[in-house]
Amino acid sequence: MKSIALRLFFLATLTISGTGALANNWPAGPVSIIVPFDAGSTPDFTARLIGERLAARLHQPFVVENKSGAAGNIGTNVVAKAHADGQTIGVSIAGALGVNALLFRNMPYDVARDIELITVAVSQPSVLVVGSKLATADTKQLAALMKANSKLSFASIGAGSISHLAMAALVAQTGGDAVHVPYRGSGAAVTAVLSGDVDMALLPAAAVMPHVKAGKLRALAVASPARSPSLPDIPTLAESGLPNIKGDAWIGFIAPAKTPASIVNTLHENLVQILAEPAVQSRLRTQYMDPVGNSQADFSKLLQDDLARWKQVVEQNNIKLD
Repeated sequence: MKSIALRLFFLATLTISGTGALANNWPAGPVSIIVPFDAGSTPDFTARLIGERLAARLHQPFVVENKSGAAGNIGTNVVAKAHADGQTIGVSIAGALGVNALLFRNMPYDVARDIELITVAVSQPSVLVVGSKLATADTKQLAALMKANSKLSFASIGAGSISHLAMAALVAQTGGDAVHVPYRGSGAAVTAVLSGDVDMALLPAAAVMPHVKAGKLRALAVASPARSPSLPDIPTLAESGLPNIKGDAWIGFIAPAKTPASIVNTLHENLVQILAEPAVQSRLRTQYMDPVGNSQADFSKLLQDDLARWKQVVEQNNIKLD
């Protein structure tokens, strides 16, 4: 009995000690997770799923706030301008953290100066799909058709989006032509392909795969360096003869610059552990998302690589948003 009592005392001491350490590294009160897109979007799904686990681990509320607009700039700017005290964090994507700086003349924030990159949470493959109007069985047939038919069109989730830039790069590599038709969000873009208003699109897997499974769209390839664990049966564009097109849609956690290192480290450690949980990975896979959980240095390198790649596409196609 005495040894059991001593053991319980030791465990209680550890718990109090751990709580005290967390209190020293963490602010009191609710933490806002800013999402720069509407409720129901993939960044929103990611923030809510992981926010629930952060709340359980760190014993305080994590409240998701949607601040959409300006291709993700509005919500990302909320994080950039927030007090660096741990009360505000956010999720963001390749556009708002990198590509938008190539597209907008006046950005409201500077990522290098105003934002702390924490970790990429998930990566979702973009899938090249065609509607029933095109009798193409694979990407090579589609490339030949684009060379022969200048009236083809493709949908995107907005001018300057990854779905636009990656498709523009694809069209250029085929040596063909296609008209870009931007829509407000993936839902509208998918509807346009389904209805035959446009011929094809390169969109996040979660938006198109239900329609592929229903036989209403055909998936030709994924725009990622290797086959996605979520979609192992779909070949990459590189396998189809179109290398160097990387259009996966990643979502990363961020904080205001100058957030104390102790807070950033606590967030990073917990986020990586959450992303390794089998239950979380299973939920992510329902949305065709692959968990990442990389280092801050790897996050920064990914962003720089994205900028270098998309800068060439933006300049070649003379794409500007203002």
